[in-house]
This record gives sequence, structure tokens and C-alpha cells, in this order.
Amino acid sequence: MADVNPQDMIEEIQANIQTGDLIKAQLVLAHMRDVDQKTRNKLMYFLTRADADFAVPLFIYLLKHQADIAAEMPIIRDTLLSILLAYPEKLIEYLASPKISDKSELIRVVGELHLEEATPLLLDLIVASEDDAEILLIIESLGLIADPDAINTLTDYLYAANRQLIMGAIQALGQVGTPTAMHRLAERMGTDNEIDFLILSIFSEVQDQISLEKLNDSLRSHYAHMRTYAKAELVRIGPKAVPILIENLLHDDPDFRIHTLNVLGDIGDESAVVPIRKLLSNEPRSASVRFAAYEALALLPLKKGAYTLTAGLTDSEDHVCIAAARAIDRNFSSILEAGIKNLLRGPENEARHIAKTIVNGEVDNIFINLAEDEVFQKLALEYLPHTHRDIRDHYHKLLVQAGKTEFAKKLTGGVETQGRLKIVAVDDSRMILNIYKATLHELGYDPVLFEFPVSALEWLKVEKPLMVLTDLNMPEITGIQLVEKVREKYPAQLLPIIMVTTQNESQDNEAAMAAGVTAILHKPFNSKTLGEAIAKVLK
Repeated sequence: MADVNPQDMIEEIQANIQTGDLIKAQLVLAHMRDVDQKTRNKLMYFLTRADADFAVPLFIYLLKHQADIAAEMPIIRDTLLSILLAYPEKLIEYLASPKISDKSELIRVVGELHLEEATPLLLDLIVASEDDAEILLIIESLGLIADPDAINTLTDYLYAANRQLIMGAIQALGQVGTPTAMHRLAERMGTDNEIDFLILSIFSEVQDQISLEKLNDSLRSHYAHMRTYAKAELVRIGPKAVPILIENLLHDDPDFRIHTLNVLGDIGDESAVVPIRKLLSNEPRSASVRFAAYEALALLPLKKGAYTLTAGLTDSEDHVCIAAARAIDRNFSSILEAGIKNLLRGPENEARHIAKTIVNGEVDNIFINLAEDEVFQKLALEYLPHTHRDIRDHYHKLLVQAGKTEFAKKLTGGVETQGRLKIVAVDDSRMILNIYKATLHELGYDPVLFEFPVSALEWLKVEKPLMVLTDLNMPEITGIQLVEKVREKYPAQLLPIIMVTTQNESQDNEAAMAAGVTAILHKPFNSKTLGEAIAKVLK
């Protein structure tokens, strides 16, 4: 205001400090915007030298009602913090004082100082408050203080009508971090995906026994995105999660076992080797479980007992055989070589199938070490000319590099592929993509393979294949999300999509169909079952 005299303000604030008149001092400070910076600095100088009981309420007033001035003059908040740090007992006193109506800054400071003595007062304040903004601030400070005495009150706000308060209470309980707090968070899960994700992220940070158990339980979730998130977090946690994961292998639920095996393989801890081998020795009925077990072993270091892997080459399912071949290739030894040679000299049909498995699996160690074996070479050459050109080129290059040029010269000819209709296959497992490559080629199609859904979506922007085959459980973008994106460009009549998955959850199936999937095929597949599924959809 034009009639404000800076010198009068300075003299008035000095007089107010001497008489302890807070009301008049506050009236003076109400005109801070109306004076220049030099005058403001002088007013702050006298306030910083005043008694704490006089200065603190005025600093709080400025922070609340003169926020723009306080932002320009950090000395206001810095001085308040200095006083409260020097006299923490005063902070508790001010927090309880009815003379200070707006306690927001005090609430914020006790949280920043982790002042556990303030918990009872904060609990009283939150009960009395009807202001959601103040309640949220108290919740945040209780989280910073992390006093277990606040758990019951924070739990009440997990079920508040205000979503911000719910999220704040979740974060605060995560900061408290006790087993009881984790139990309360676990009980809140199951009604809201965003809330569930937030709670799972807290479990992945806390990593106590309860948190690990709850993350592990999420592998059973009926929702693909929840399972995907839990798997990624358990892999990130690593060996600490392995003991809990190993116990999952004792369960009968095949999907639970499969997700567990995927995680154990990605973690790569050798303590999982013996339990997985024990699982295989019990011959689980689900071919998908057997596949996942060998797939995991292909990622793990087998220091001994690797010879038992050769049993997988005679499995009734092609997928399992290739997974076993990859595990053998990772741990190849002279003992394993001898075991495979014996199998190749067994029943003719079985020997042919093993040779085909080795070729389609692109298992270089096995192939190159068997290349001089006449039986293997004969069996491989029965199949190699009919394989996908990428597979032939791969082995030709491998043989030439190894100096086995005579064998390489025999990899000539091949099936003409020009004019073949393209089928896109999307799966985050390179092993499955190799199987798609061989199987779709065998069925007479031109396979277009993508390990990452985002790459498939980019390709589909400019190309239209005959159909799309996609996995369900993939990181970053799930199969259902991929289908939804594809359907934005191509309706079902123009581009059929088959979801190919180990899962058989009703929720997943319903979500897939709702997203626009044409059909669902369950793994493991072979050329017969995949061919039938494709023909049915096209018909």
C-alpha cells in the first residue's frame, strides 16, 4: 500500500518484540509485500534475534500467509528450522499449543526430523482434523517418523474415501516397514490394480519375509500384469528370493510352477538346480512344467549330474526336447556327447526326432561336436535341406568356421520360400521363437519373429501378415495389451490373432477375448496342433 512507511514498520516490530505483542507484529508482517527488499531484510533481522516463543508463530504465519515472500526469502524457513532443531522440546510444545492454529509447518518439520516423541500429538491432530490436506500431511509425517504406534491409525486410512489419503497411508505403512505393517498392506490388496502395484513395489523394497511371501503369492495372480510385475521384482531381488521360490515347486498348480521356474532361471542361482532336477525326476504330467524346468536349467550352472538332461531329448513333446537340448548345450561335456550318440543309435524314429531337435534348437555346441559322427550327419542331412533358410545358413557358417567344409558343402538346396504367406509370432522366449521359426516353416508359412512386442507393433504399422501369434506373459507389454494395440489398426475380420500361452486362467481367457483375440492355443504346441489351430481360424 502507498501509505505504508518502512521506517514505521521497523520501529513497530521492534516495539512488538519488546512487549511480546504477537497480534500487532502479525499486522505489521501482513504488509511485507508493500515494502522493498531492504526493509524486509531488516524486519527479518529483528525477528531472528527475538525470543523463540515470539518468533516461531510469526515465521509460521509468513510461511502460510505470505508464501510468495517466504519463497523469495529462504531465511524465513531456515531460521524456523534452526530454532526448532535447537529446541526440539519447544517443537513438541508448539505442536500441542492451541495458540498456533495452523500447524502445517510444524507437522512437516517433525516428520523431517523423525521426531518419534511427536507421534501421540500427530495421532490426536489427525483424529481432530477435518481437512484432507492436513490429514495427508500428518500421514506423510507419520510415515517419515516410522513409529509402529501409528500403524492402526494409518491402516484406517487404507480404506478412506479419498484416494490421495489411501495412497499416502500405503506409502507411510511401507516406511514403517514392520511385519504388522506389511500384513496390513497385504490385506488391502485385491480390489484396485493401481493400489496393488503400489503395495507390491513397497514389498519389493522392504524385502522382509512377509514382503517376499506376498510378492511370491502374486505369481498366482489371475491377472497377467500382476504376475509379470511380481516376476520382474523377484528377479531383481535375486538369490534372497530363491528359498521361497524353491518351495513353490512342491505345489501341484502347474501355472504356479511354470512362473516359478521362469523366475529361478532368470535369477540364475545354482541352489535352484537340485530342486529343479528333483522336480523333473518325478516326471510332472504337465509338458509346460517340464519345458519350463529344462528352460530354467539352460540358464543355470550344472556342476555335476548334467548327464540326466539327455532324458529330456526323448520327451513326448517337441518343446520339451528342444528345451532339454538347450540345457545340454549350456553344460555340454564328453559324457553328454556320449549319451547323445547312444540315443542316436537307438530306435530309428527316436533317433530321427533327436537329430531334428538338435537342428531346430540351434544348439551349436552339440551340433559341432557331433558333426564328425556319421550317424548324426546322416540323420541331420535328412532334415537340414527342408529347414528354414536362417537355420541352414547358421549351420553352414558354423561348420565353415570349424573347418568342417565337407559337411558344409552338403547343406545345399533347400525349399523355395518365395510367395509364402507371413505369420507374425511374438514371444519373449528366444527358444520359443526358434520353435516358431522351424514349425511355421514346416507348415509352409514365412515366419516373422519378434522378441519384443513394441518391435512387432512397429512392424505391423506398415505390414499386414496372414495372422499374429502372441504369448500372454511378456514384460513391459503383455499379450493382451499387444492385442489391444493391434486391434486399433486391424479389426478381427482383417487380421486374426491367436493367443498361444501356458496359462488357462478364466480371467486371462476372458480378457484376451475381450481384447480381440480370435482363438487361444495352449502350449506346448507342435506342427500338428499349431497347424490345426491356424487352419481352424482361417476357415
